[in-house]
Amino acid sequence: MNHSPDLVLLDGEVLTADARFSVAQAVAITGGKITAVGSTEDVRALAGPRTQVVDLRGRTALPGINDSHLHGCAFGVNRPPLALDVAHPAVLSIADIVATVKEAASRTPEGEWIRGNGWDPGYLTECLDGGRMPNRTDLDAVAPSHPVYLQDFSGHLTWANTRALELAGITADSESPEGGRIHVDGAGNPTGLLAEGAQDLLQRHLPAYTRAQIEQAIREAVGALQREGITSYTEPGLGPGGKSLFAGAASQLTLDVYGDLARAGDLGARVSVLLLLTGMSGSAAEIAEGLANAKTPQDVDPRILNVIGVKLFADGIPPNETAWMRDQYPGGDFGCLCVHGAADALRTRELNEMIRLAHVAGHQLGVHVTGDRAIDAVVDAFEAAQAEHPRDDPRHYVIHADLLGPQSMRKLARHGFGANMNPAIKWMIVDMLEEQLGHERAAYQYPVRSAIEAGIPVTASSDAPVASPNWRQGVAAMLLRESKASGRTFGPEQRVGLPEAVRAYTVNAAWQDFAEDWKGTLEPGKAADVTVLDGTLTALDPHDLPDVPVALTVFDGGIVHSTEGL
Repeated sequence: MNHSPDLVLLDGEVLTADARFSVAQAVAITGGKITAVGSTEDVRALAGPRTQVVDLRGRTALPGINDSHLHGCAFGVNRPPLALDVAHPAVLSIADIVATVKEAASRTPEGEWIRGNGWDPGYLTECLDGGRMPNRTDLDAVAPSHPVYLQDFSGHLTWANTRALELAGITADSESPEGGRIHVDGAGNPTGLLAEGAQDLLQRHLPAYTRAQIEQAIREAVGALQREGITSYTEPGLGPGGKSLFAGAASQLTLDVYGDLARAGDLGARVSVLLLLTGMSGSAAEIAEGLANAKTPQDVDPRILNVIGVKLFADGIPPNETAWMRDQYPGGDFGCLCVHGAADALRTRELNEMIRLAHVAGHQLGVHVTGDRAIDAVVDAFEAAQAEHPRDDPRHYVIHADLLGPQSMRKLARHGFGANMNPAIKWMIVDMLEEQLGHERAAYQYPVRSAIEAGIPVTASSDAPVASPNWRQGVAAMLLRESKASGRTFGPEQRVGLPEAVRAYTVNAAWQDFAEDWKGTLEPGKAADVTVLDGTLTALDPHDLPDVPVALTVFDGGIVHSTEGL
């Protein structure tokens, strides 16, 4: 009987990400599992006549990257051909976006929707120079007869034209919904910008994606992720609450299609899913109903597709001034929780009940929360739910946790709860954030080092399509704490070392998945998911890291991406 490996990777820098962050030279893979890690000499001796041998030539191999907060289907549908690319650097101004929409209108039948994604006021000339935001009239000038829907980079702000607002019934008499905001001008007329839960007023009128389009989007997304070396990711919110989120890409249909692909063996990645039972402006009643009626894929390999928890939205985001803060924004507001309730106390009570219900039902909770006051409210609710209904290791975690403070850090660490942060988003937005929050708070945003030192399992993620799924950019951002726009350093005291950054994208992410015993490190017996960088990671200048391609991706023991035709 032949016991030789199927594949060996030799003569490289193998970062195992184990407890000692051991560095080896070679890896052997057999039947979808890692069977040996060690020196090139020892692993080469295991190879048989049918073993595929790959010479790493000094390049770095590390555990398959686990992007622990990535909207996979949304990443797929928000790329051409299903949506216009209106992100930086494809566009540099409102005028560029208008020109892109004009070209799309010329080839789109009158009356059909035009969709786009990715615009960022922090990189639009008019927003920077004149301080003005996009307006519906900008789009009306080139597409008066087409409803236009343009989602910003964050997914928390929509820019629409007049025709789209008309179809949604949004007028000067419309009131902002709970947990959302219809932006209006000095005369009280809608500007075309819809924030947070107000986006749903428009998104519900978008034509639904077909099953074929959803499948195409997932397949294309997974292919792109394999080229980035990503072998696992968390879909942070699929279900009935996502029927209009990301224009329907977070719907129950998407979860069903994931199940179909997993059962057919065609998924090509390990996907963990958080159920989204209510939208951005949720209530406890909606959570209770969603828990009672939740539908999850059956007869699937849980190591390929696993519904592991529930996603909630607690507040918005600082760039939109919708994160709930202790200190005022420049305009005088504090933001607020985005759940139901007419006052802060009522909203806090509603959030507590939403968290309690999901906790009692046995789910892990991942809660979108960014403002310091909102984070404290969420962590207190985690703690209260666990005290009232003790559970063994629920692994709840705060998502984004931009302004996570010391008191909440201590509570998270005490209960074994986690924090999922987005270092590449800081790199993208910190200059703009400085104008809204001041230098001190902008520099503190994503206090990774403090959280790790407090004993919190910290994971790092892209939040794609908000940021590119280029994990090298995220690692560089953790090492450097520099901004994209100005190159300035923000919060150097929160820098971490390479081992901490790598663990945040590998074994810590596996911990979030309740899977650290079988994936996330390069050790015998673990899943054979491996990422090979086209360079030696420990020798690279962090500034150069984002542009270094992934040379090889191994998923479940098989090569799924290679720049060398392997």
